[in-house]
Amino acid sequence: MNKYARALAIAALAGATLAGTGCAVVRGQETAGAYVDDTSITTAVKAKFVEDKTVDAAAIKVETLKGTVQLSGFAKSNAEKAQAEYLARNTKGVRSVKNDIAVRP
Repeated sequence: MNKYARALAIAALAGATLAGTGCAVVRGQETAGAYVDDTSITTAVKAKFVEDKTVDAAAIKVETLKGTVQLSGFAKSNAEKAQAEYLARNTKGVRSVKNDIAVRP
């Protein structure tokens, strides 16, 4: 393969990758930037869960859409559920939190 054909193949692959990432915007996001913001919020909330010793980060799922964080999964106590919500609410960029965490008896 000559170097021009290789460059064309790399450009086509890069274009396909960029086109593929645009699919995330279809989820109801207004822009690709909003999707990136939501992803960074989700990551920040999960990082706070990992740092906090009272929240089981593996048992609580975090999803973000347009700045609204939805928490789901299971907590061992009402205190853990409340702490997870507190951490999420106090994360930069979060507009609101929907706490659907169930407390296991």
